[in-house]
This record gives sequence, C-alpha cells and structure tokens, in this order.
Amino acid sequence: MLQAFLLTLLAGLSTGIGGLIAFFSKSDNKNFLSASLGFSAGVMLYVSFVDIFQKSNVILIGALGEKAGSIVNVIGFFAGMFFIMIIDNLIPEDKNLHEMKPIEVGLEEDKENDKLLRTGLMTALAIGIHNFPEGIATFIAALDDPVMAIPIVVAIAIHNIPEGIAVSVPIYRATGSKKKALLVSTLSGLAEPVGALVGWIFLQPFLNDITFGLVFASVAGIMVYISIDELLPSAREHGNHHLSILGLIFGMIVMAVSLLFFI
Repeated sequence: MLQAFLLTLLAGLSTGIGGLIAFFSKSDNKNFLSASLGFSAGVMLYVSFVDIFQKSNVILIGALGEKAGSIVNVIGFFAGMFFIMIIDNLIPEDKNLHEMKPIEVGLEEDKENDKLLRTGLMTALAIGIHNFPEGIATFIAALDDPVMAIPIVVAIAIHNIPEGIAVSVPIYRATGSKKKALLVSTLSGLAEPVGALVGWIFLQPFLNDITFGLVFASVAGIMVYISIDELLPSAREHGNHHLSILGLIFGMIVMAVSLLFFI
C-alpha cells in the first residue's frame, strides 16, 4: 500500500513541475500571459474531448450497454458544466478571492488581478476534481501490480505538468507571488494522492464502473466550461489574439503528445 501511495503521490506532485514555469516568467509580460492562458485552454479542451470524455463513454457503455451508456455519459458531461456554472455564480466577481492579490495599484489593475486570480483558482478546482478519481484509479492499479503501474504513473506525471502551468501562470500574474503560484498548482495535484486515500478508505464500497464513468464525464464538462468561460476570454483580453490561439494549438499538441505515453 505504501508503494502504491508513493507512486500516486509522485504522479500528483508533477503539477508542481508545471507550476515552476512561474519562476521563469515576468508577471507583467502580457504576451506570455495571453499565450499561456490559451495554452491552458488547449490543454483542458483537448484532454476533455479526446481523453476524458472518450474514457467515460467506454466505461459507461461497458457497464450499461451502448445506448444507455452513451446517454448517461452525455448527461454526466452537461451535469458537470451546470455544476461548475453554479459554483462560478456563487463566487462574487468583485470580491478579493482569499486575499491573495498584491497591494493596491489602481482600480483597473485591481479588477484585472481579481479576474485572473479567479481564473487560476477555478482552473485549480477543475484540475483538482479531475485528479481525485485519477488518483483512485492509479492507486488501485499500483496495488494490483506496482511494476505494470509505473508506465501509467509516468504518463500521468507527464500530462500533469501542463496542468500545473495552467494553474500557476494566472495566479502569478494576479498576485505577483511565485511561491503562491507554485503552492496552488502543487495543491491541485495533491488531489491525486488525497483521492487515493479517501477513495480507498471511505469510498471503496461505492466504487464501480458507473461511478467512475459519471465522475470522468462530469470532469470533462467542468474543464470545457472553464476553458470557454474563463481561460479563452482572459487570453484574448490580456494580449494579442493570435498569440492566444497559437497558445491554444500548442497546448493541444503538448497534451496530445503526453497522452501518447498511455498507448
């Protein structure tokens, strides 16, 4: 169990590697911010449609049959969207989130920082929710056969790195703090080992293919919503439109390459 937990922990901590990108950028570089936010959207959109949604569809079809499984998968996808939409509306836009912004530097910049902080925290929330069931799956695979689980852990670690970038860049731009950017990105990855422990201790009786399929379908919906509602508008607002699109495409390419390690 200890070996399985350590493997899951390593996979989750790799988001912190992506978070380190904040240490190599300037907080006032708007072109870098725009490209990075576009990159984040590309990562999340690609992994949602190409990996998570397809994975949940296969799981649910296997458990419920082709028609019923496909219907439940679509319902779960849009349920995730509505869930994060409700969460989004409960967070006041004009309030300072968690008191993480820097000293007052003018009303407009203050509002801009709040928006970016909101984007970073919402992205961290989505990635944390995604990592939770992923952690359970990794832990169970490592318990079953630690040697066979190593390639899975490496693949997850590689595709967690761009997820860490997705969280750290807007947090750093909003707060000016590299430490906070690294901390939040790392915490979003720690949902993976936490998911492993909570899942194994408390949720084991309820874990089945239908539960996993619904969770993954909902996560796909959450990530798509955040990409469209938070990341892409912020990317266009804070820099060159074409840079944000290039970032989007590059994010998709990076995630596509990282997913090839699962094959």
